[in-house]
Amino acid sequence: MSISVKNISKSFKKVHAVNDVSFEVKEGELFGLIGPDGAGKTTIFRILTTLLFADKGTVTVAGFDVVKDYKDIRNHVGYMPGRFSLYQDLTVEENLAFFATIFGTTIEENYELIKDIYIQIEPFKKRRAGKLSGGMKQKLALSCALIHKPKVLFLDEPTTGVDPVSRKEFWEMLKRLQQKGITILVSTPYMDEASMCDRIALIQDGKILEINTPQEIVKKFPKAIYNISANNMYKLIEILKEYEHNYSVYPFGEFVHYTDKRDDFNPNELLQFLEEQQLQNIQINKTQATIEDTFMELAK
Repeated sequence: MSISVKNISKSFKKVHAVNDVSFEVKEGELFGLIGPDGAGKTTIFRILTTLLFADKGTVTVAGFDVVKDYKDIRNHVGYMPGRFSLYQDLTVEENLAFFATIFGTTIEENYELIKDIYIQIEPFKKRRAGKLSGGMKQKLALSCALIHKPKVLFLDEPTTGVDPVSRKEFWEMLKRLQQKGITILVSTPYMDEASMCDRIALIQDGKILEINTPQEIVKKFPKAIYNISANNMYKLIEILKEYEHNYSVYPFGEFVHYTDKRDDFNPNELLQFLEEQQLQNIQINKTQATIEDTFMELAK
């Protein structure tokens, strides 16, 4: 295994940030840690990258123990933290050269690894990092994390605050890096990005809820789910929450995702009920569950 995490826990005074977490990441796998802010993702990343000690449990990365072999780990992993942490007053070129020097290499030596990414920011190589756009900062940070040719790449919420086009480009870059044999562990609060991973771990309040492929996790959603819309969405949500047969009601884009307690649920019965509540333009259509639906179910 490229990453092995066994029963790690970490507390900060009375806050249990990570609670008995275990998972494994295979060599060459793109593995996602999926959960909302405060779920424990960043604490796990800091333990895996030797920046924090776990209170208990064991972790190995690329065959090295995070406590006994922390120097070896730092030479074999790349880490892109959630907050942009490069030197704002250095140029793009200077930041990259600095990180290459720290690891005893050069930009030229490993240029082929970062070429697809760096070529997009190379026209701005004389610009200071603090003056780059969000998407450009992201590409520079990834280039710096890769410049020493790591075996394992850790990316902590790399697309937070980045526009949708840059998010899509970033995940395409990760897929290309994976094809080069790099093991990637990425965390994200965006449930739609989970489908880009080979396997995912859903995490909430420092605990793992489920580990599997995105496809298998979605299959585990226990009920039929419906998209519902009406002329007054706020009123629709309030009415559905008060409906005696509702099992779950969640806003989902332009719809409400609804599930019913009954196995013999009849959508026409619900339609009649909503019409009696003076709602108009009502649409009720069966839909496929998403990872977000499954997460909400598991987190109950």
